[in-house]
Formats: sequence, structure tokens, C-alpha cells
Amino acid sequence: MKKLSLINKIVYIINSLMATLLLLSYILPYTSPKLFPSFAILSLLAPIIILINIAFVLYWLVGLKKQFLLSTLVLTLGWFLIPNIYKFSGNTSSLNDDLKVMSYNVRVFNYWNWTDNKNSSQLIKDFIKKASPDLLLVQENYDEKKNNLKYPYSYIKSNIKSKKAGLAIFSKFPIINKGSLNFKNTANDIIFVDIVKKKDTIRVYNFHLQSLHLRPEKENFGQENSRKLIERLKDGFVKQATQTELFLAHEKQWKGKKIIGGDFNNTSYSWVYNQISKDKKDAFIEAGTGFGKTFDYWFPMRIDFILTDNEAIINKFTSFSEKNSDHFPIQAKINW
Repeated sequence: MKKLSLINKIVYIINSLMATLLLLSYILPYTSPKLFPSFAILSLLAPIIILINIAFVLYWLVGLKKQFLLSTLVLTLGWFLIPNIYKFSGNTSSLNDDLKVMSYNVRVFNYWNWTDNKNSSQLIKDFIKKASPDLLLVQENYDEKKNNLKYPYSYIKSNIKSKKAGLAIFSKFPIINKGSLNFKNTANDIIFVDIVKKKDTIRVYNFHLQSLHLRPEKENFGQENSRKLIERLKDGFVKQATQTELFLAHEKQWKGKKIIGGDFNNTSYSWVYNQISKDKKDAFIEAGTGFGKTFDYWFPMRIDFILTDNEAIINKFTSFSEKNSDHFPIQAKINW
């Protein structure tokens, strides 16, 4: 520090703060939001904190300063502790009998005119029909005849308040069982179906965990002030934790093949993701490339996931760039 200029001393202090925040973020997957709700907010910022630390490493390397070691050591530790923020290569192979699974938060097919693009609903449906997934998990579905995607089998569960909006699973394979976890006092939920593919029965969960109501196009994400925003996030994370516990109890009842997909409304650096993904494969980590960005925001936020049991083989994962909702559709090709 003594040999650094005043500007570099200030930069190093900021660097130290960012490195400390990154270290703290490594604890997030192991700390329930019920214990420290404010701490859980850091899970949304973890990807950008990683990028900031990478920028500091480059800054010090350009100046040939040993201070690059601080962020380098913290980032190296994170390489072994947290999911990848970026995948340099993925699996692009596929088999004819792969199960093609898509998850898509369609933002009620623009029924409430969140965008001025009046064609967004039709564009979403055209995209889905062209992709033609075998299993389609829809969050923020709007149950209307004109939104019929012409699948032979489906389970549509609308929430009590809107009666039309909710979750849906569309399938090309027979559904022999279905149900909902029926979350209380919220429009969010988890639904499930059991499908039969050849001789296999596969449990499929569609997630839409507690919404944080983040509106990135608005100041303070649509909240009047920062304090109210923080309180809203804390409340959302605590509800997500409760919903996750309900799911884990329900999941224990099923011992067979499984697929879990949907909108977690949280990142892979969170306790929620860590609990749900235990003993499972994340399709992006197994076969994806790039950032795997799923939410339409300026930094790479991955909050939509497709997970499988450990016996599954992920042959391909795609995060599409369709901008007809505030989420991007994701798709995996799965086999056993």
C-alpha cells in the first residue's frame, strides 16, 4: 500500500470491499433467508460482484501490481464453491429420443399490456410452436382459448385471485397424475405432473417461487424508495425459503426420474437454489454455454432453471434471446 499512488490506494480500498462482499456471497447458499433476510439480497448481486472482481484483477495486472492477488485468490476460491457464472463450452449433441423440455415465463402473454408490442403474445406462441418442445413449463400463464398451444395433454392451474393467470404444463406424453403444492397467501405456486414416456414414469415440477416484483425499467425497481425495496426483497426471500421447504418435503415422496424447471426468482448463488439443486444436475452447468442469462436485465441474471435427477444425461441446453417477455425461454434435451 505504501508504494501505491493516492488514486490506487482508493481503488484498492474499493477492491477490498468488493472482495469481502464476494467472500460473504460464498456463504449465501448455506444460510437460510429466514435467519438473515437482508443478507439474502446479496444473492441477486453476486454475478455483478464477480465481474467487478475480475475487472480489478485486470486493472492491477495492467499496472503490474501485486494487488491483483487479492481478487484472484477470492475468485479462485469461488471456482470450487459456487456455480459457474460463465460456461466456455457446452454439449451440443443430442439423440432422437431425447426429451425436449422448455421453461418459459411468458408474463401472461401480455394480457395486461406490460409492453407496447401488441404482437408479443402471438410471437411467443409462434416461437413455442416452432421450437416444439415435448414438455413445456409455463410460468405466468394466461388460461384463455386463444392461447391454446395444441398439446394433447396439459395441466393448467390458475391462482385464486386472477382465476386465469397461473402455471401450466403442456405435454406430448400422457399425464397420469397431477397436483399443486397450493402455496398460501400468494399468487405463486409449484405444480407437478407424472408423465409416461415408453416404460418410464417421470415426475415433472413447474416452479414459480415467490415473486420479488422487480421492474428493472423503473427507478428503484418500481418501488417508492430504497428502504421499501429492501423490505419487499427481505419478505420475498423469507417466503421463498418457506416454499422451498414445502417442496423438499413433497419431493421426498418421489423416488423415480424427475425434472424440475421454472422461475426460481433467485439466482444460483442463493440458499433456495442450493437446497433445490442438491443431488441433481443443472442443465446449464452440464451442457450450456455463455452466461445462461434468463432475465431481461443489463447484467447476466440467471433465475430460470432446468434440473434433473443425477441419473439423467443432459445432451443440450439452450438459453434463447427472444425478447417477448421479461424472461428468456430455456430448453434442455434430456435422456436417461
